[in-house]
Amino acid sequence: MAHSILYAQQFDFIDAVYVSTDSAAIKAEALNYGAQVIDRPAHLAGDHEPTVSALKHVLQTINDTVAHVVLLQATNPLRPKPLLATAFKEYIAKNYTSLFTVSRDYHKFGKIEQGVFKPYNYKPGQRSQDLEPLFYENGLLYITKASCILNDEVISKDAFPMVVNHPFAEVDIDTQDDFDYAEYLYNKYINE
Repeated sequence: MAHSILYAQQFDFIDAVYVSTDSAAIKAEALNYGAQVIDRPAHLAGDHEPTVSALKHVLQTINDTVAHVVLLQATNPLRPKPLLATAFKEYIAKNYTSLFTVSRDYHKFGKIEQGVFKPYNYKPGQRSQDLEPLFYENGLLYITKASCILNDEVISKDAFPMVVNHPFAEVDIDTQDDFDYAEYLYNKYINE
């Protein structure tokens, strides 16, 4: 969480940094790093609650008028330094409703049906570099008009998918192994 807070604080176009939580420990840490904290109600804090409900609650709780929301998830704490400035400039210049980051995937995917593997995005023997490009939402950042959030959308139907191919895009912390990998990448790329 601290990485996301500190990352946001370095940009002059970010007016305020908020953390939404129902945890006293997380609240204390967020305040320690200079974020403003919105106490999230229990009914919006479950593991299966969509992110948009917490964002909507923040917008409905604060007294400021907000035009744009930048979401920096704590589970994706590492971002290339210039990414947000580049993304926000593009978002404003092109007047996008929302922008989110994606990365290309070079894996050969398939399904297992009744014990048989059925290729999805390739033909057996095809080289991975010849695959039709597929992309995944990497979670590095989201920029959305506040009006979209209030209509229960983080990614609008016409959202711009900004391609980011950087090792940080592979980090999504859900397990200790994910955390260890993030720590390794952080130490490897800290001087970039």
